[in-house]
Amino acid sequence: MYTAPGIRRDDELVTRFAPLVKRIAYHLIGRLPASVMVDDLIQAGMIGLLDAARHYDESQGASFETYASIRIRGAMLDELRRNDWAPKSVHRRARDVAEAMRRVEVESGREASDKEVAREMGISLDEYHQILLDASTSKVANFEELGLDEASIGDGLVEQEPAPLRAVQDARFADSLAEAIESLPERERLVLSLYYDQELNLKEIGAVLNVTESRVSQLLSQAYLRLRGRLGDWLQK
Repeated sequence: MYTAPGIRRDDELVTRFAPLVKRIAYHLIGRLPASVMVDDLIQAGMIGLLDAARHYDESQGASFETYASIRIRGAMLDELRRNDWAPKSVHRRARDVAEAMRRVEVESGREASDKEVAREMGISLDEYHQILLDASTSKVANFEELGLDEASIGDGLVEQEPAPLRAVQDARFADSLAEAIESLPERERLVLSLYYDQELNLKEIGAVLNVTESRVSQLLSQAYLRLRGRLGDWLQK
């Protein structure tokens, strides 16, 4: 039977790069709550790999492995978003934290401490830390919402340049995001760097900082919510 060249190429790419899906899944699972199953990530990642094989255009300059990695991770993250189990109350409380942080920082002109935010919300420090932990384990702390979306980089490999106005807006937002990250407390900046730049998992970051994995989760959530509060005007556009 005759097989179209494009179909044969797709099959070859999927077979060759299937191990890449597992590698990415096992790397990602170390940075997620224990309730997330690696098999679910692998299944989603295989769909991403199939999509990458069908749409890859080598004339764009990126290697297939680079392009596929972005598509695979994007598919896995989409699967995590679809299965967000958090009740609405968790999302609401996380937004309350971001708003309280913003109010404190606008009034004081400096970064808000844990105690100040808890006081502003009228809750105990333990309650505040629990909100941060709930936000982390339920994936409310989604930095992609702030523009750190690797899947969007993949789209950029095949899509046309954005319209001039959008390009200007994106550049301004990127500048605001960079400025907001730079203004984070040193400990939160370090956690972000270790998590996103160095790609360490929660346990590894905890070992570096000599804190528990739960505390690392809290710091990640706090960094996200602080950024969300500072970028509130942009996110509402």
